[in-house]
Amino acid sequence: MVTADEVQAELNALKLEVAVFKADVDMWYLVVMGALVFFMQSGFALLEAGSVRAKNTKNILMKNLLDACIGALVFWAFGYSLAYDGQENGFIGTFDAEHSPSAFMWAYNEEKDASYYSKWWFQFVFCAAAATIVSGAMAERTTLIGYLTYTIVISALIYPVVVHWAWNADAGDGTGWVDKFTTNGLLDFGGSAVVHMTGGVSALVGAAIVGPRKGRFDEKKKPLPMPAHNTTFQVLGTFILWVGWYGFNPGSTLQLNGKGVTMSRAVITTTLSAATGGLTCLFMDKLFGSHTWDIGQLCNGILGGLVAITAGCAAVYPYAAVVIGFCAALFYRAASYSVLNLCKVDDPLDAFAVHGMNGFWGVIAASLFAIQGFTGAGHGLFEGGDGSADYLYTAMIFCVTDWVWTGSLSVLMFLPLKLLGLLRVSAQVESAGMDVSKHGGSAYYHQTGSDLSVSTKHGGTRANPPDVTDGFAQVTPGAQVVPAP
Repeated sequence: MVTADEVQAELNALKLEVAVFKADVDMWYLVVMGALVFFMQSGFALLEAGSVRAKNTKNILMKNLLDACIGALVFWAFGYSLAYDGQENGFIGTFDAEHSPSAFMWAYNEEKDASYYSKWWFQFVFCAAAATIVSGAMAERTTLIGYLTYTIVISALIYPVVVHWAWNADAGDGTGWVDKFTTNGLLDFGGSAVVHMTGGVSALVGAAIVGPRKGRFDEKKKPLPMPAHNTTFQVLGTFILWVGWYGFNPGSTLQLNGKGVTMSRAVITTTLSAATGGLTCLFMDKLFGSHTWDIGQLCNGILGGLVAITAGCAAVYPYAAVVIGFCAALFYRAASYSVLNLCKVDDPLDAFAVHGMNGFWGVIAASLFAIQGFTGAGHGLFEGGDGSADYLYTAMIFCVTDWVWTGSLSVLMFLPLKLLGLLRVSAQVESAGMDVSKHGGSAYYHQTGSDLSVSTKHGGTRANPPDVTDGFAQVTPGAQVVPAP
Protein backbone atom coordinates (compact mmCIF):
# COMPACT_ATOMS: atom_id res chain seq x y z
CA MET A 1 0.00 0.00 0.00
CA VAL A 2 1.30 3.44 -0.97
CA THR A 3 1.62 5.81 1.95
CA ALA A 4 0.85 9.52 1.96
CA ASP A 5 4.54 10.30 2.40
CA GLU A 6 5.44 8.31 -0.70
CA VAL A 7 2.77 10.11 -2.73
CA GLN A 8 4.05 13.45 -1.50
CA ALA A 9 7.59 12.45 -2.36
CA GLU A 10 6.50 11.49 -5.87
CA LEU A 11 4.66 14.80 -6.27
CA ASN A 12 7.69 16.74 -5.09
CA ALA A 13 9.91 14.86 -7.54
CA LEU A 14 7.44 15.54 -10.35
CA LYS A 15 7.30 19.26 -9.47
CA LEU A 16 11.09 19.39 -9.56
CA GLU A 17 11.18 17.68 -12.94
CA VAL A 18 8.61 20.13 -14.33
CA ALA A 19 10.55 23.09 -12.94
CA VAL A 20 13.78 21.81 -14.49
CA PHE A 21 12.02 21.19 -17.80
CA LYS A 22 10.55 24.70 -17.82
CA ALA A 23 13.97 26.17 -17.09
CA ASP A 24 15.49 24.10 -19.90
CA VAL A 25 12.79 25.25 -22.31
CA ASP A 26 13.45 28.89 -21.44
CA MET A 27 17.21 28.44 -21.93
CA TRP A 28 16.59 26.67 -25.23
CA TYR A 29 14.31 29.52 -26.26
CA LEU A 30 17.00 32.14 -25.60
CA VAL A 31 19.60 30.12 -27.47
CA VAL A 32 17.38 29.72 -30.54
CA MET A 33 16.14 33.31 -30.52
CA GLY A 34 19.72 34.47 -30.08
CA ALA A 35 20.77 32.38 -33.08
CA LEU A 36 18.13 34.17 -35.16
CA VAL A 37 19.45 37.54 -34.01
CA PHE A 38 23.03 36.45 -34.68
CA PHE A 39 21.96 35.43 -38.19
CA MET A 40 21.19 39.11 -38.70
CA GLN A 41 24.95 39.59 -38.98
CA SER A 42 24.66 37.77 -42.30
CA GLY A 43 21.93 40.20 -43.31
CA PHE A 44 24.05 43.19 -42.34
CA ALA A 45 27.00 41.74 -44.26
CA LEU A 46 25.00 41.20 -47.45
CA LEU A 47 23.20 44.53 -47.22
CA GLU A 48 26.42 46.45 -46.67
CA ALA A 49 28.34 44.54 -49.33
CA GLY A 50 25.61 45.17 -51.86
CA SER A 51 25.33 48.85 -50.98
CA VAL A 52 28.99 49.73 -51.39
CA ARG A 53 31.01 49.68 -54.60
CA ALA A 54 32.41 46.39 -55.87
CA LYS A 55 36.00 47.40 -55.13
CA ASN A 56 35.33 47.39 -51.36
CA THR A 57 33.31 44.17 -51.04
CA LYS A 58 35.92 42.06 -49.27
CA ASN A 59 36.72 44.88 -46.89
CA ILE A 60 33.19 45.40 -45.63
CA LEU A 61 32.56 41.65 -45.36
CA MET A 62 35.70 41.15 -43.29
CA LYS A 63 34.72 44.01 -40.99
CA ASN A 64 31.37 42.36 -40.34
CA LEU A 65 33.10 39.11 -39.40
CA LEU A 66 35.54 40.95 -37.14
CA ASP A 67 32.63 42.67 -35.46
CA ALA A 68 31.31 39.30 -34.29
CA CYS A 69 34.73 37.96 -33.29
CA ILE A 70 35.93 41.01 -31.38
CA GLY A 71 32.54 41.81 -29.91
CA ALA A 72 32.23 38.29 -28.45
CA LEU A 73 35.54 38.47 -26.61
CA VAL A 74 35.04 42.03 -25.37
CA PHE A 75 31.48 41.44 -24.21
CA TRP A 76 32.58 38.25 -22.46
CA ALA A 77 35.41 40.01 -20.67
CA PHE A 78 33.93 43.42 -19.82
CA GLY A 79 30.71 44.35 -21.57
CA TYR A 80 28.19 42.06 -19.91
CA SER A 81 29.43 42.85 -16.41
CA LEU A 82 29.25 46.61 -17.04
CA ALA A 83 25.71 46.14 -18.32
CA TYR A 84 24.24 43.84 -15.69
CA ASP A 85 26.45 43.68 -12.59
CA GLY A 86 26.40 46.15 -9.71
CA GLN A 87 23.25 46.63 -7.66
CA GLU A 88 24.31 49.86 -5.98
CA ASN A 89 25.11 51.88 -9.08
CA GLY A 90 22.36 52.81 -11.54
CA PHE A 91 24.77 54.43 -14.00
CA ILE A 92 27.38 51.79 -14.78
CA GLY A 93 27.97 48.20 -13.79
CA THR A 94 30.90 46.94 -11.79
CA PHE A 95 34.04 45.07 -12.75
CA ASP A 96 35.72 43.37 -9.84
CA ALA A 97 35.94 39.88 -8.39
CA GLU A 98 33.56 40.61 -5.52
CA HIS A 99 30.73 42.42 -7.32
CA SER A 100 31.09 41.29 -10.96
CA PRO A 101 30.15 37.64 -11.39
CA SER A 102 29.66 38.21 -15.13
CA ALA A 103 33.22 39.40 -15.89
CA PHE A 104 34.89 36.59 -17.84
CA MET A 105 31.92 34.52 -16.58
CA TRP A 106 34.07 33.57 -13.59
CA ALA A 107 31.07 32.99 -11.33
CA TYR A 108 28.91 31.03 -13.79
CA ASN A 109 30.81 27.77 -13.81
CA GLU A 110 28.66 26.12 -11.16
CA GLU A 111 25.76 24.04 -12.44
CA LYS A 112 23.24 26.15 -10.54
CA ASP A 113 24.38 29.29 -12.39
CA ALA A 114 24.58 27.77 -15.89
CA SER A 115 21.37 29.50 -16.98
CA TYR A 116 23.38 32.70 -17.25
CA TYR A 117 25.13 31.27 -20.31
CA SER A 118 21.97 31.55 -22.39
CA LYS A 119 21.28 35.03 -21.00
CA TRP A 120 24.78 36.18 -21.93
CA TRP A 121 24.38 34.74 -25.42
CA PHE A 122 21.14 36.60 -26.07
CA GLN A 123 22.53 39.90 -24.82
CA PHE A 124 25.75 39.52 -26.79
CA VAL A 125 23.98 39.25 -30.14
CA PHE A 126 22.19 42.53 -29.38
CA CYS A 127 25.55 44.15 -28.66
CA ALA A 128 26.92 42.82 -31.95
CA ALA A 129 23.98 44.38 -33.81
CA ALA A 130 24.60 47.80 -32.25
CA ALA A 131 28.28 47.72 -33.25
CA THR A 132 27.59 46.55 -36.81
CA ILE A 133 25.34 49.55 -37.50
CA VAL A 134 28.39 51.82 -37.40
CA SER A 135 30.36 49.91 -40.03
CA GLY A 136 27.89 50.71 -42.79
CA ALA A 137 27.96 54.45 -42.17
CA MET A 138 31.76 54.58 -42.35
CA ALA A 139 32.20 52.11 -45.19
CA GLU A 140 34.69 52.44 -48.05
CA ARG A 141 37.15 54.85 -46.41
CA THR A 142 37.80 53.77 -42.81
CA THR A 143 41.01 52.04 -41.74
CA LEU A 144 41.05 48.67 -40.05
CA ILE A 145 42.54 50.30 -36.94
CA GLY A 146 39.66 52.75 -36.81
CA TYR A 147 37.15 49.95 -37.17
CA LEU A 148 38.74 47.77 -34.50
CA THR A 149 38.84 50.72 -32.13
CA TYR A 150 35.18 51.60 -32.31
CA THR A 151 34.12 47.95 -32.20
CA ILE A 152 35.98 47.53 -28.93
CA VAL A 153 34.78 50.80 -27.39
CA ILE A 154 31.14 50.29 -28.34
CA SER A 155 31.09 46.68 -27.15
CA ALA A 156 33.02 47.34 -23.94
CA LEU A 157 31.69 50.71 -22.80
CA ILE A 158 29.19 52.74 -24.84
CA TYR A 159 26.53 50.09 -25.37
CA PRO A 160 26.83 48.28 -21.99
CA VAL A 161 26.34 51.51 -20.06
CA VAL A 162 23.18 52.33 -22.02
CA VAL A 163 21.91 48.82 -21.30
CA HIS A 164 22.63 49.29 -17.60
CA TRP A 165 20.47 52.43 -17.55
CA ALA A 166 17.48 50.77 -19.18
CA TRP A 167 17.52 47.01 -18.71
CA ASN A 168 19.52 46.25 -15.60
CA ALA A 169 17.05 44.35 -13.44
CA ASP A 170 19.63 44.05 -10.65
CA ALA A 171 20.39 47.70 -10.06
CA GLY A 172 19.19 48.78 -6.63
CA ASP A 173 15.41 48.41 -6.46
CA GLY A 174 15.26 46.44 -9.70
CA THR A 175 15.67 49.14 -12.35
CA GLY A 176 18.28 51.37 -13.95
CA TRP A 177 18.34 55.05 -13.11
CA VAL A 178 16.10 56.04 -16.02
CA ASP A 179 13.11 54.23 -14.52
CA LYS A 180 13.20 56.30 -11.35
CA PHE A 181 11.89 59.49 -12.96
CA THR A 182 8.30 58.32 -13.38
CA THR A 183 5.98 55.60 -12.14
CA ASN A 184 5.90 53.63 -15.39
CA GLY A 185 9.54 53.99 -16.40
CA LEU A 186 11.04 53.38 -19.84
CA LEU A 187 9.22 51.26 -22.41
CA ASP A 188 11.79 49.87 -24.84
CA PHE A 189 10.88 46.21 -25.10
CA GLY A 190 13.29 45.12 -27.83
CA GLY A 191 15.72 48.00 -28.01
CA SER A 192 14.66 50.67 -30.53
CA ALA A 193 16.62 53.23 -28.54
CA VAL A 194 18.93 51.04 -26.45
CA VAL A 195 20.31 49.15 -29.46
CA HIS A 196 19.44 50.97 -32.67
CA MET A 197 19.50 54.61 -31.66
CA THR A 198 22.78 54.07 -29.82
CA GLY A 199 24.35 52.50 -32.90
CA GLY A 200 22.81 55.12 -35.19
CA VAL A 201 24.11 58.10 -33.21
CA SER A 202 27.62 56.66 -33.13
CA ALA A 203 27.35 55.97 -36.86
CA LEU A 204 26.41 59.58 -37.60
CA VAL A 205 29.30 60.96 -35.56
CA GLY A 206 31.74 58.54 -37.17
CA ALA A 207 30.57 59.33 -40.71
CA ALA A 208 30.79 63.06 -40.05
CA ILE A 209 34.31 62.89 -38.61
CA VAL A 210 35.79 60.49 -41.16
CA GLY A 211 34.40 62.65 -43.98
CA PRO A 212 32.64 61.77 -47.23
CA ARG A 213 33.86 59.29 -49.78
CA LYS A 214 35.90 60.67 -52.63
CA GLY A 215 33.51 61.80 -55.38
CA ARG A 216 30.41 61.92 -53.18
CA PHE A 217 30.01 65.69 -53.54
CA ASP A 218 30.89 68.06 -56.36
CA GLU A 219 32.77 71.33 -55.92
CA LYS A 220 29.55 73.02 -54.83
CA LYS A 221 28.88 70.37 -52.20
CA LYS A 222 26.01 68.95 -54.20
CA PRO A 223 25.63 65.19 -53.69
CA LEU A 224 26.63 63.03 -56.64
CA PRO A 225 25.11 59.58 -57.20
CA MET A 226 27.14 56.66 -55.91
CA PRO A 227 24.84 53.68 -56.56
CA ALA A 228 25.00 50.29 -54.90
CA HIS A 229 26.79 47.64 -56.91
CA ASN A 230 24.68 44.55 -56.11
CA THR A 231 20.93 44.78 -55.70
CA THR A 232 20.65 41.05 -55.08
CA PHE A 233 22.81 41.35 -51.97
CA GLN A 234 20.74 44.30 -50.77
CA VAL A 235 17.47 42.43 -51.06
CA LEU A 236 18.76 39.19 -49.57
CA GLY A 237 20.32 41.15 -46.72
CA THR A 238 17.04 42.90 -46.04
CA PHE A 239 15.09 39.63 -46.04
CA ILE A 240 17.60 38.02 -43.67
CA LEU A 241 17.40 40.98 -41.32
CA TRP A 242 13.61 40.79 -41.40
CA VAL A 243 13.73 37.10 -40.50
CA GLY A 244 16.26 37.82 -37.76
CA TRP A 245 13.92 40.38 -36.27
CA TYR A 246 11.62 37.51 -35.29
CA GLY A 247 14.32 36.60 -32.83
CA PHE A 248 15.03 40.19 -31.89
CA ASN A 249 11.50 41.21 -30.90
CA PRO A 250 9.64 38.05 -29.79
CA GLY A 251 12.83 36.79 -28.15
CA SER A 252 12.87 39.84 -25.90
CA THR A 253 10.26 38.13 -23.72
CA LEU A 254 13.44 36.35 -22.43
CA GLN A 255 11.40 33.22 -21.71
CA LEU A 256 8.78 31.05 -23.37
CA ASN A 257 6.80 29.83 -20.36
CA GLY A 258 3.80 32.09 -19.84
CA LYS A 259 4.85 34.44 -22.64
CA GLY A 260 3.27 32.82 -25.69
CA VAL A 261 0.66 35.53 -26.23
CA THR A 262 3.22 38.33 -25.83
CA MET A 263 5.57 36.58 -28.24
CA SER A 264 2.80 36.14 -30.81
CA ARG A 265 1.73 39.77 -30.55
CA ALA A 266 5.32 40.86 -31.14
CA VAL A 267 5.46 38.74 -34.31
CA ILE A 268 2.30 40.35 -35.71
CA THR A 269 3.22 43.95 -34.93
CA THR A 270 6.75 43.43 -36.27
CA THR A 271 5.37 42.10 -39.56
CA LEU A 272 2.81 44.87 -40.03
CA SER A 273 5.21 47.72 -39.26
CA ALA A 274 7.86 46.38 -41.62
CA ALA A 275 5.40 45.88 -44.47
CA THR A 276 3.86 49.33 -44.01
CA GLY A 277 7.23 51.04 -43.80
CA GLY A 278 8.46 49.40 -46.98
CA LEU A 279 5.39 50.21 -49.06
CA THR A 280 5.16 53.77 -47.77
CA CYS A 281 8.78 54.49 -48.58
CA LEU A 282 8.52 52.92 -52.03
CA PHE A 283 5.44 54.89 -53.07
CA MET A 284 6.69 58.15 -51.57
CA ASP A 285 9.89 57.91 -53.57
CA LYS A 286 7.91 57.06 -56.71
CA LEU A 287 5.59 60.04 -56.27
CA PHE A 288 7.85 62.67 -54.72
CA GLY A 289 11.45 61.49 -55.08
CA SER A 290 13.21 59.66 -57.89
CA HIS A 291 9.90 58.87 -59.67
CA THR A 292 11.15 55.31 -60.15
CA TRP A 293 10.38 52.06 -58.36
CA ASP A 294 13.55 52.22 -56.25
CA ILE A 295 14.25 48.90 -54.54
CA GLY A 296 16.72 50.56 -52.19
CA GLN A 297 13.94 52.71 -50.80
CA LEU A 298 11.77 49.64 -50.34
CA CYS A 299 14.55 47.89 -48.40
CA ASN A 300 15.27 50.86 -46.14
CA GLY A 301 11.57 51.47 -45.54
CA ILE A 302 11.20 47.87 -44.35
CA LEU A 303 14.20 48.22 -42.05
CA GLY A 304 12.97 51.54 -40.71
CA GLY A 305 9.62 49.97 -39.88
CA LEU A 306 11.37 47.10 -38.09
CA VAL A 307 13.51 49.44 -36.01
CA ALA A 308 10.54 51.63 -35.08
CA ILE A 309 8.30 48.80 -33.85
CA THR A 310 11.02 47.19 -31.75
CA ALA A 311 10.35 49.28 -28.63
CA GLY A 312 6.61 48.71 -28.54
CA CYS A 313 6.20 45.42 -30.40
CA ALA A 314 4.69 43.67 -27.36
CA ALA A 315 2.77 46.66 -26.03
CA VAL A 316 0.64 47.99 -28.91
CA TYR A 317 -2.33 46.88 -30.98
CA PRO A 318 -1.79 45.82 -34.62
CA TYR A 319 -3.38 49.04 -35.97
CA ALA A 320 -0.77 51.03 -34.05
CA ALA A 321 1.99 48.98 -35.69
CA VAL A 322 0.70 50.11 -39.10
CA VAL A 323 0.75 53.75 -37.97
CA ILE A 324 4.24 53.34 -36.51
CA GLY A 325 5.53 51.78 -39.73
CA PHE A 326 3.96 54.51 -41.86
CA CYS A 327 5.54 57.27 -39.76
CA ALA A 328 8.86 55.38 -39.76
CA ALA A 329 9.03 55.77 -43.54
CA LEU A 330 8.44 59.51 -43.23
CA PHE A 331 11.10 59.89 -40.57
CA TYR A 332 13.53 57.80 -42.58
CA ARG A 333 13.14 59.91 -45.70
CA ALA A 334 13.38 63.19 -43.81
CA ALA A 335 16.50 62.08 -41.94
CA SER A 336 18.14 60.63 -45.05
CA TYR A 337 17.62 63.87 -46.98
CA SER A 338 18.80 66.03 -44.09
CA VAL A 339 21.96 64.07 -43.37
CA LEU A 340 23.12 64.06 -46.99
CA ASN A 341 21.83 67.34 -48.39
CA LEU A 342 21.81 69.65 -45.37
CA CYS A 343 24.51 68.25 -43.10
CA LYS A 344 26.67 67.03 -46.01
CA VAL A 345 27.42 63.78 -44.20
CA ASP A 346 28.05 60.73 -46.37
CA ASP A 347 26.29 57.73 -44.83
CA PRO A 348 26.40 54.97 -47.50
CA LEU A 349 23.88 52.72 -45.72
CA ASP A 350 21.64 55.49 -44.35
CA ALA A 351 22.48 53.99 -40.95
CA PHE A 352 21.42 57.03 -38.98
CA ALA A 353 18.18 57.51 -40.90
CA VAL A 354 17.19 53.85 -40.50
CA HIS A 355 18.50 53.10 -37.01
CA GLY A 356 19.18 56.39 -35.26
CA MET A 357 16.09 58.33 -36.31
CA ASN A 358 13.70 55.42 -36.16
CA GLY A 359 15.22 54.17 -32.94
CA PHE A 360 14.19 57.50 -31.45
CA TRP A 361 10.76 57.37 -33.08
CA GLY A 362 10.26 53.80 -31.92
CA VAL A 363 10.61 54.54 -28.22
CA ILE A 364 8.45 57.66 -28.58
CA ALA A 365 5.81 55.68 -30.49
CA ALA A 366 5.74 53.02 -27.79
CA SER A 367 5.10 55.72 -25.19
CA LEU A 368 2.17 57.01 -27.24
CA PHE A 369 0.37 53.77 -28.18
CA ALA A 370 1.12 51.43 -25.25
CA ILE A 371 -1.78 49.44 -23.78
CA GLN A 372 -1.85 48.96 -20.03
CA GLY A 373 -2.88 45.34 -20.18
CA PHE A 374 0.12 44.58 -22.38
CA THR A 375 2.76 46.54 -20.47
CA GLY A 376 1.85 45.59 -16.92
CA ALA A 377 2.34 49.23 -15.94
CA GLY A 378 0.30 51.97 -17.60
CA HIS A 379 -1.28 53.30 -20.79
CA GLY A 380 0.55 55.33 -23.39
CA LEU A 381 -0.34 58.98 -23.93
CA PHE A 382 -2.88 58.36 -26.72
CA GLU A 383 -4.69 55.76 -24.63
CA GLY A 384 -5.26 58.20 -21.74
CA GLY A 385 -5.59 57.55 -18.04
CA ASP A 386 -3.60 58.54 -14.99
CA GLY A 387 0.13 58.71 -15.62
CA SER A 388 -0.30 58.21 -19.36
CA ALA A 389 2.45 60.75 -20.05
CA ASP A 390 4.97 58.91 -17.87
CA TYR A 391 6.33 56.77 -20.68
CA LEU A 392 6.81 59.82 -22.90
CA TYR A 393 8.67 61.81 -20.23
CA THR A 394 10.96 58.91 -19.48
CA ALA A 395 11.58 58.25 -23.18
CA MET A 396 12.60 61.86 -23.78
CA ILE A 397 14.94 61.89 -20.79
CA PHE A 398 16.51 58.63 -21.87
CA CYS A 399 16.93 59.65 -25.53
CA VAL A 400 18.59 62.98 -24.72
CA THR A 401 20.94 61.30 -22.27
CA ASP A 402 21.76 58.56 -24.76
CA TRP A 403 22.52 61.14 -27.47
CA VAL A 404 24.86 63.02 -25.14
CA TRP A 405 26.59 59.88 -23.85
CA THR A 406 26.97 58.11 -27.18
CA GLY A 407 27.71 61.24 -29.18
CA SER A 408 30.33 62.54 -26.74
CA LEU A 409 32.18 59.25 -26.42
CA SER A 410 32.05 58.75 -30.19
CA VAL A 411 33.68 62.15 -30.70
CA LEU A 412 36.33 61.30 -28.10
CA MET A 413 36.91 58.03 -29.92
CA PHE A 414 36.93 59.12 -33.57
CA LEU A 415 38.46 62.61 -33.43
CA PRO A 416 41.85 61.59 -31.94
CA LEU A 417 42.09 58.80 -34.50
CA LYS A 418 41.50 61.32 -37.27
CA LEU A 419 44.04 63.79 -35.87
CA LEU A 420 46.62 60.99 -35.67
CA GLY A 421 45.88 59.93 -39.25
CA LEU A 422 44.61 56.53 -38.15
CA LEU A 423 40.93 56.81 -39.09
CA ARG A 424 40.90 57.14 -42.87
CA VAL A 425 42.78 55.34 -45.61
CA SER A 426 44.91 57.31 -48.06
CA ALA A 427 43.43 58.83 -51.20
CA GLN A 428 45.35 56.32 -53.32
CA VAL A 429 43.96 53.34 -51.41
CA GLU A 430 40.44 54.76 -51.53
CA SER A 431 40.63 55.30 -55.29
CA ALA A 432 42.03 51.87 -56.04
CA GLY A 433 39.65 50.18 -53.62
CA MET A 434 40.52 48.44 -50.39
CA ASP A 435 40.02 44.94 -51.82
CA VAL A 436 42.94 45.35 -54.21
CA SER A 437 45.00 47.46 -51.82
CA LYS A 438 44.49 45.55 -48.57
CA HIS A 439 42.87 42.19 -49.23
CA GLY A 440 44.78 40.59 -52.08
CA GLY A 441 42.49 41.40 -54.99
CA SER A 442 38.93 41.94 -56.13
CA ALA A 443 36.05 39.98 -54.67
CA TYR A 444 34.87 39.23 -58.22
CA TYR A 445 36.74 37.33 -60.89
CA HIS A 446 34.46 38.65 -63.65
CA GLN A 447 33.85 42.35 -64.07
CA THR A 448 31.60 43.93 -66.70
CA GLY A 449 33.23 47.36 -66.56
CA SER A 450 31.44 48.86 -69.56
CA ASP A 451 30.63 52.54 -69.72
CA LEU A 452 27.68 51.84 -71.98
CA SER A 453 24.42 51.74 -70.06
CA VAL A 454 20.75 52.31 -70.51
CA SER A 455 18.24 53.76 -68.05
CA THR A 456 15.74 51.45 -66.46
CA LYS A 457 12.41 52.03 -64.77
CA HIS A 458 13.71 50.71 -61.45
CA GLY A 459 15.94 53.65 -60.67
CA GLY A 460 19.33 52.41 -61.91
CA THR A 461 21.35 51.60 -65.00
CA ARG A 462 21.94 48.38 -66.87
CA ALA A 463 25.27 47.61 -68.48
CA ASN A 464 24.92 47.10 -72.23
CA PRO A 465 28.35 46.27 -73.70
CA PRO A 466 28.60 44.55 -77.06
CA ASP A 467 30.57 41.49 -75.88
CA VAL A 468 28.80 40.40 -72.73
CA THR A 469 27.34 36.97 -72.05
CA ASP A 470 24.89 36.56 -69.17
CA GLY A 471 25.99 39.82 -67.58
CA PHE A 472 29.70 38.92 -67.39
CA ALA A 473 32.46 40.27 -69.58
CA GLN A 474 34.65 37.67 -71.21
CA VAL A 475 37.86 37.86 -69.21
CA THR A 476 40.97 35.99 -70.23
CA PRO A 477 42.03 33.59 -67.45
CA GLY A 478 44.90 35.07 -65.46
CA ALA A 479 44.21 38.60 -66.65
CA GLN A 480 44.20 41.31 -64.00
CA VAL A 481 40.74 42.69 -63.26
CA VAL A 482 40.50 46.29 -62.15
CA PRO A 483 37.56 46.98 -59.82
CA ALA A 484 34.95 49.46 -60.94
CA PRO A 485 35.12 52.91 -59.35
